[in-house]
Amino acid sequence: MISDVPVDIARDAAREAAARELAKPIYPKESWWDRLLENVRQWVDDLINAASGLPGGWFSILLLALLIAGVAVPVLTMARRATRARAGGRAGELFGARIRTAAEHRAAAEAHAARQEWAEAIRERLRAIARDLEDRAVVEQLPGRTADELAAEAGRALPAFAGELLRGARLFDDVTYGDLPGTAEGYGYLTDLDGRLRQAKPVLSGGPA
Repeated sequence: MISDVPVDIARDAAREAAARELAKPIYPKESWWDRLLENVRQWVDDLINAASGLPGGWFSILLLALLIAGVAVPVLTMARRATRARAGGRAGELFGARIRTAAEHRAAAEAHAARQEWAEAIRERLRAIARDLEDRAVVEQLPGRTADELAAEAGRALPAFAGELLRGARLFDDVTYGDLPGTAEGYGYLTDLDGRLRQAKPVLSGGPA
C-alpha cells in the first residue's frame, strides 16, 4: 500500500538528487564568506530554538541575542579584515603599502591581463586611474582612500563620468572583497575608462565638463 512507503526514504532520495544537481559546475559555488554567514545564521537559529524552551521565554531569547551579537560582530569584522588584508594594504584602502606611479600601475595591470589574472588586472587598472587623477589634481592625494571614495570625489569633479567611476569602484570591490574572479570584460571596461579619463577636464565652478 502507498501509505506503507516510508516518507523519510523519499525525502532522503530527493535531498541526494538535489545535492548532485547543485554540485554540477554550471552552478556558482558559494564563497567562504557566504558559507561563514550561513553557518552563523544556522548557529543563531539553533540557539534561539534551544532558548525558546528555557524559563523566561522571550526574555531569555533577548539575553541570548545580546550574547550572540557580542560574539558574532567581532568575528565577522575580523573575517572581513582578513579578506581585505589578502588584497594588500590596510582594510578598505585602494592602494597597497608600495607607492607606484600611474604608469607603473598600468604596466602591472597589462602584465596581469596578459596572464589572464583578471582580478589583479582590475585592481591595478583602477589604481592607475586613481594615481593619474591625483597627479592631475582632479582629486586630492588622500592616504587611505577607498575605491568608493575615489568614485565619489572624482565624480564631483568629472560629473559626466560619475556613473562609470562608480561602476569601476564596484568592479574593484567585487574582486577585492567579494571573492569574485574578475573578467576580461570588466578589465576592458576599466581600460577604456582610463583612456577617456586621461583626456577629460574637471568641472570648475559649476561650468560644463
